Amino acid sequence: MGDMTSEGANLGAGIDLSQFYQVFFEEAGENLDNMEQLLLNLDIENPDDEQMNAIFRCAHSIKGGAATFGFNDVAELTHQMETLLDKLRRHELAPTSQMVDVLLQSGDALKAQLARHQGSGADAVDTSALLSSIRTLVDGGTLDGTRAAAPAPVAAAAPAPAPAAPAAAPLKSTVRQLELLVGPLDNPAQADNLVELFKEITDLGTIEPLDGGIAADGMRRFKVLTSSTDNDLLDLFTFHVSREQVKILPLGEGYGFHEGAPGAPPAEAKKDEDPGYGFFDDAPGVPPETAAEAKAAAEAPKSNVPVAAKPATPARTEVAPRAGGASPDQSTLRVSVEKVDQLINLVGELVITQAMLAQNSRNLDPGLYQQLASGLADLERNTRDLQESVMSIRMIPMSVVFNRFPRMLRDLAAKLGKKVELVTQGEATELDKGLVEKITDPLTHLVRNSCDHGIESPADRVAKGKPEQGTITLVASHQGGSIVIEVRDDGRGLNREKLIRKAREKGIDAPDTMTDQEVWGLIFAPGFSTADQVTDVSGRGVGMDVVKKNITSLGGTVEIDSAEGYGMKVSVRLPLTLAIMDGMSVGVGEEVYILPLSSVVESFQVQADTIKTVGGSGRVVEVRDEYMPVVELEQVFNVPRFDFEHVSSIMVVVEAEGGRVALLVDELLGQQQVVVKNLEANYRKVTDVSGATIMGDGRVALILDVGSLVRRSRH
Repeated sequence: MGDMTSEGANLGAGIDLSQFYQVFFEEAGENLDNMEQLLLNLDIENPDDEQMNAIFRCAHSIKGGAATFGFNDVAELTHQMETLLDKLRRHELAPTSQMVDVLLQSGDALKAQLARHQGSGADAVDTSALLSSIRTLVDGGTLDGTRAAAPAPVAAAAPAPAPAAPAAAPLKSTVRQLELLVGPLDNPAQADNLVELFKEITDLGTIEPLDGGIAADGMRRFKVLTSSTDNDLLDLFTFHVSREQVKILPLGEGYGFHEGAPGAPPAEAKKDEDPGYGFFDDAPGVPPETAAEAKAAAEAPKSNVPVAAKPATPARTEVAPRAGGASPDQSTLRVSVEKVDQLINLVGELVITQAMLAQNSRNLDPGLYQQLASGLADLERNTRDLQESVMSIRMIPMSVVFNRFPRMLRDLAAKLGKKVELVTQGEATELDKGLVEKITDPLTHLVRNSCDHGIESPADRVAKGKPEQGTITLVASHQGGSIVIEVRDDGRGLNREKLIRKAREKGIDAPDTMTDQEVWGLIFAPGFSTADQVTDVSGRGVGMDVVKKNITSLGGTVEIDSAEGYGMKVSVRLPLTLAIMDGMSVGVGEEVYILPLSSVVESFQVQADTIKTVGGSGRVVEVRDEYMPVVELEQVFNVPRFDFEHVSSIMVVVEAEGGRVALLVDELLGQQQVVVKNLEANYRKVTDVSGATIMGDGRVALILDVGSLVRRSRH
């Protein structure tokens, strides 16, 4: 697990905790993301109690898990955050933007600490400055030395928040005696594993069975001496059993069974017996005040209020909702990507087998083989449904990418002294997981670029008659077989003259006759930067060329549109890159090629004399008053011909990257689902080909890269 604290490393001696690490890291990551979103959306002037509670729960969940696994640095920082958040949610402090900043920075520090425990090899994170900032804020101070304003008084009608340990109290308070009920359990050994786990974590206290290790009515009972809070205990146990299966009760005399508990001995027997298990007053090893406290707790009426006036945390067993308020019945299952990919591969093989069966059954007499034909029709329908649902597992909404930008823009705008609002649209648009991971960096660069180069300073904007707050808009949408992500800003736009001048300085050929589109395209040249000075945000000349390269490597394209003084728009178009797609198969000579169905516009029969030759070598065809380039697949792929008299007479119009071409083919063979196999991984890169597939008769057919064919015709 990489560089662990010594305590964390010792945990594995009796029971292997490493199997739970991954779950903890994933849940902690989710909680941190959730906390960041909630903090960014927090209205400081009028904070919402539910939001404050949700932020508190996020920090609390991380603290519980970190303490369980011995990640002391994480536990310490989250404990301090919790103290501040607790004061905020109980209205003892009013939230300020300084507090939000410090909590966001703490979230960043926690991410770095968790990455280190996961084995990233990074150095230990120094959080001393952060911890001292949090303490200052907790004590009602501000980071610039003044006192914070007291919060507005809360209306008396507001329900009192749940009591919590006083903020000033140290982490460990007095030792308490508790009875712990776990169950009902299907497998009693589960409880023994929990006991082992409890014993490994040295600072939790001691635990021993009250029932001789026998599960009465599926319940196991334990005596616990601990100084931890109920919530810390629940956090530990609910890593292994559900929260409803754990109850924490005050421990009475005798067996510790509270009255009415199943399996408790009759009342008379209690009197005659030894008061049992060392819980009488002054028993060796029991702190004197604890014994008295336990007695008082046993005699007290059954309620949640502590008897003694001590600041002990009352036994609270209500279930805190999960971060973000998701109800427990919205269950999710964590599965590794490898398993999903394997599933997709198997479904792909199934599609190929189904296509083979469909092809071989075409020659059968449907009258004689009626049942077989209807079974094959069902198989085809079920295969398609199965394939669609398996594909949807890998699809992730764009909100996963978009959610990282509000925080980044907040920090960046503050650094640059600008006011920027982020608007997102189409967050529910889904994209393949593999693409989401690769598209995040280019989009991050485009958003930073808009904030730095595009949006002007508030004073400049007001002078131009614009609102002082700039707007950056992120839009995701489906268009045909592609997903289009747009990054728009209402800033200063691109300056044509400045770009041409800069290009000439760099030795790039830039004649005045260039169209606007071509001029905007100059910013993709390597080392090209229009920044007047180099900052730590941009201006080093690495950027747009890398963005373009990354997007092109994903089979996508980038287009820029700009209006000087009004802003600019960068559109990134990506294929959906699913492993199975709908294709149209066409025949050229003896060969079969597949065209992505989403790119096909129309097909028609053509007479040889409607094809015109232009410029000596190029050929065009007129389709409804529009001329488009003709691409002869026979020549592109050097298809051998044995019927020399044959003249290709079918045109298929395909569209990509905003351009159309007409492909000349011999015949249209039909439409079918095809499983895309990566040609590059299995053979090598072939121009104009994006992949290959296995046909129903076992032959390999190439899937054409329509974008590449359109670009070819332009040149």
